[in-house]
Amino acid sequence: MFKYWSLKKYGKKLLPYLEKKFGKREFYSSSEIRTVVYQKDFNPSYLPLGYILFLDPKEIQQTFFIEFPQLNINEYKQEILNYLDKKSYQGYLQVLEHAA
Repeated sequence: MFKYWSLKKYGKKLLPYLEKKFGKREFYSSSEIRTVVYQKDFNPSYLPLGYILFLDPKEIQQTFFIEFPQLNINEYKQEILNYLDKKSYQGYLQVLEHAA
C-alpha cells in the first residue's frame, strides 16, 4: 500500500534535488534519479514513481523491464492516481495523468 507522505515527497522534493545536483533538464537518467532517491532518504520502494516522473519516456520501458520486471507501468500509475484522488491531492503528481 502507498504511504501518502512518501508519495508527496517524491512530488514536491525530488525535482528540486535533481536540479540542484545535476542541473535543470527535461529528463534525468535512471542512475541520477536513483542516486538522489538514496542520498536524500526517499522511500526507495517508490523509485518507479521517480522514473515515471523524470526519466525520458523512451527509456522507461527498458528500465522497468530490467529493474522492475513484475511491475506494469500503466497499472502502477493508475494505482497511484486512484490513491491520490482518494486523498484529494492536487499537487505536482497530477502530471502522472499525462506521463509516459
